[in-house]
Amino acid sequence: MNKTGKTLLAIGLLIGTTAVGYAQFRSYSQSDLAASPLNQTLLQTIAIVEQLGLKPADRTQLFEGAIKGALATLNDPYTRYITPREAARDTEDRQGEFFGIGVTFIANDLQKGTGGTIEAVYRGLPADRAGVQVGDVFRKIDGKDVTAIPFNDLRDLVRGKEGSDVKIEFGRGSGTYEATIRRARVQVASVQSAVLPDNVGYVAINQFDNERILTEFPAVFADFKRRNIDKVVFDLRGNPGGYLDIACPVADLFLSSGDILQVRGRGGVREKVQSCDDNAQASPSPNDYTGKLAVLVDGGSASASEIVAGALQDAGRATIIGEKTYGKGVVQSVQPLANGGHLAVTFEEWLTPKGRSIQGQGIKPDVVVADTTRPRFVTYEGTGAKPGEKVRLSVGGRTLVATADDKGKFTFSDTPQRSARSNVNNDGQALVDPAKDAQLAKAVEILKGR
Repeated sequence: MNKTGKTLLAIGLLIGTTAVGYAQFRSYSQSDLAASPLNQTLLQTIAIVEQLGLKPADRTQLFEGAIKGALATLNDPYTRYITPREAARDTEDRQGEFFGIGVTFIANDLQKGTGGTIEAVYRGLPADRAGVQVGDVFRKIDGKDVTAIPFNDLRDLVRGKEGSDVKIEFGRGSGTYEATIRRARVQVASVQSAVLPDNVGYVAINQFDNERILTEFPAVFADFKRRNIDKVVFDLRGNPGGYLDIACPVADLFLSSGDILQVRGRGGVREKVQSCDDNAQASPSPNDYTGKLAVLVDGGSASASEIVAGALQDAGRATIIGEKTYGKGVVQSVQPLANGGHLAVTFEEWLTPKGRSIQGQGIKPDVVVADTTRPRFVTYEGTGAKPGEKVRLSVGGRTLVATADDKGKFTFSDTPQRSARSNVNNDGQALVDPAKDAQLAKAVEILKGR
């Protein structure tokens, strides 16, 4: 595996900065901006709202709203403005270390991206010691109702200074409970591994989001080599992407030569990318894994994980098993802004080494197997209840409860169960069972040549 410099491109939910200062993109001088009628109109509009508006207006929110409105005209969901707070959060995530309670959680309402339900509790960390369990739902944090706040805002409330206390009310079943939890340092185990029966290796990456993957992933295969493991299942299910400069070395660990991807820019020109920078090529290394390989993917595998799966499929290096991937094949460059925020702008489309487009198409597995570990997310909506009435619905033996709004409308969100590999120790040990996972069982069967 060739470890060279980093190409920081944005793939998936997390974004890397291309390290090009905003000043280099100035096509207007200060005098040009001052003389621009549109610029003057914007400033005038904000001034009028501040002075005459019935409701108090926050100047920062007004300017940030103007930026977001301008970007919305592009009709590109991936080109977006990143606030200074969000930029700091991305940096924290990339380092893979923060101060929190030791849980991962998903949104209650996956469509709206609001609220939070515990997906995994890391053993030995504060939440585990406080008795928090998978499936518990965040209700209140320090007295604030968080059931419908944006997911990222909830995450900010859960995290905080090391040693600080946070009072959380959780929902569990039909009841609630409170816990005061002291925040501690949390190191996210992005790489999980295990040894399955018959000496089959298993490794999963949840997201290409922090740099520790670059050392943790090769270390797993070094351990496999010591154990004489020559059959490995690589699990990319539910991996939404991340940083290209982390995904490429992962793919390179399995490839001794050839391209990892191609990129197509504004003019439709294709350029081959051999590794994480334009001057590197995949090359043989004593650390490369050369044994049998099966890769698991599903509809939650997106962007950087599709790069890895596509490269291995095109090279004939692995059997891809599972369901068609998400199909996110455009690349964002993230530029720093004067206020400490970032601008993520779509500037390239990526293709597999053989030139297959992924955007809107996804990676089709070589062997299609339905996922038996995660029920589909379902939302139930209804009307006709009394305002404030508690409405109950039985689904698959579970009782869901919703409160009708002032118009008698109510919504049930049936949160999917966590995947088997979400149940992990904090040291990255994966707890998986092929007997309960049809896709994993098929991968093991194929690797063993049955």
